[in-house]
Amino acid sequence: MTVTVPAGFEAAGVAVGLKSTGKPDVAVVVNRGPLAVGAAVFTSNRAKANPILWSQQAIQDGVVEAIVLNSGGANCFTGSFGFLTTHLTAERAAELLGVSAGDIQVCSTGLIGTGDQVFRDKVLAGTEAAIGALSTSGGDDAARAIMTTDSRPKTSTVTADGWTIGGMAKGAGMLAPGLATMLVVLTTDAVLTAAEADEHLRAATRVSFDRLDSDGCMSTNDQVTLMVSGASGIVPAPDAFRAALIEVCTDLATQLQSDAEGASHDITIEVIHAASEDDAVEVGRSVARNNLFKAAIFGNDPNWGRVLAAIGTTDAEFDPYAVDVEMNGVRVCSDGGPDQPRELVDLSPRATSVVIDLKVGDASATIYTNDLTHDYVHENSAYSS
Repeated sequence: MTVTVPAGFEAAGVAVGLKSTGKPDVAVVVNRGPLAVGAAVFTSNRAKANPILWSQQAIQDGVVEAIVLNSGGANCFTGSFGFLTTHLTAERAAELLGVSAGDIQVCSTGLIGTGDQVFRDKVLAGTEAAIGALSTSGGDDAARAIMTTDSRPKTSTVTADGWTIGGMAKGAGMLAPGLATMLVVLTTDAVLTAAEADEHLRAATRVSFDRLDSDGCMSTNDQVTLMVSGASGIVPAPDAFRAALIEVCTDLATQLQSDAEGASHDITIEVIHAASEDDAVEVGRSVARNNLFKAAIFGNDPNWGRVLAAIGTTDAEFDPYAVDVEMNGVRVCSDGGPDQPRELVDLSPRATSVVIDLKVGDASATIYTNDLTHDYVHENSAYSS
C-alpha cells in the first residue's frame, strides 16, 4: 500500500546515520516511465528550507524523474552551504540515474539548522545507497525512511479502471495549513499531462492536507509531490482521477492526524450551512486552533461555550445566537443556548466529532485537528531545536 504499487516506480529506504537511532533515514523514489510527469505543492511559510527552494525551481517544467528524501535534518537556515548540499544531492542522483539534475526533487525533514559537512556526506552516501537498492517492492522501506517523530509509516493506495494511485506520508507535529509539516509522495501509472497533474494535485490538497490543523504551527519543509509514470497506458476520466486522488490524500491526512504528537483525541470539525466554503473553513479553523477548546476535549469536557467563543472571533457570516453545536452525536447547543445535557456526551473515545450549524447557506467544510495534551507539551519541550 505505497508508492511502488502503481506500475513504473521503484523505491528504496536506507540507513546512513542521520538518525541517532540507526533507523532508515534516506529514501529515493524513481519514475521509470514511460512518462516523467510531475507536479508539487509547497509550504506557504516565507521561511523555506533549501530543498524547497531547489524543488520549486526544478518543478517548473513539469518533469520529475526521481525524488530524494532524507529525515534526520531539515537543511533549513543553513545558508549557501545548505543549498549547495541540496544541489549536490540532485546531481548525485541524476548522475547515477542518467537524467538531468533539474528533474530531481529533493526533500528534507528534521531539526532546523542542521546541515554541516557530516550531514552532507551522509545524505550523498544515502542517495547512492538507496539508488543501488531500488526495487519495485521498496515502497515500504521508503515510507519508513522519511519518518521523524512518527510512530508508524503512513501509506495509501486506490485502484480504479486499470490505473492506480499510491502514496506515502510523514508528519506528526506542526500540522497546520500550508500543508502541515509533511513530506508526501504520490505516484500514479495513469496518463496525465503536467498541467492536469498540477490541477488535480492542487484540488486534492486543498480539501485534505490543507484542512489538517493539529497545532496551528507551520513548517519550513512541507512538500507534496505527484509523480506520473503513464505505465498503465490509460487516460483516466478527470472526475474519477480527482476523486481517487482526494481519497488517497484524505486517507493520508487522517493518518497524520491520528499520529499527531501526544494527542489523545482525533477531532473532526464539520461546519455546515455556511454562506461560503471560505466561511466554513474559517469557522472550523478557529475552533481547531483554540487552545481552550482543545484542552477541554483533552479533559473529556463537552464545553460548547468554547466553540461559540472561538467562532465569534471570525469574519464569517452567521448569527451567534442562531448556531447549533453537536458533539459526538449529541446536540449540546441550539440557537446559541443550552440544549441536551452535557452528561450525555461521551468523549472517552479517541474519535471526536463536532458539527457546527451556522444556518445561513449551503456551503460546508471539514477541518481535522487534535486535543492539547500534557504529552504534546512534554514531547515538544524535550525536542531539541
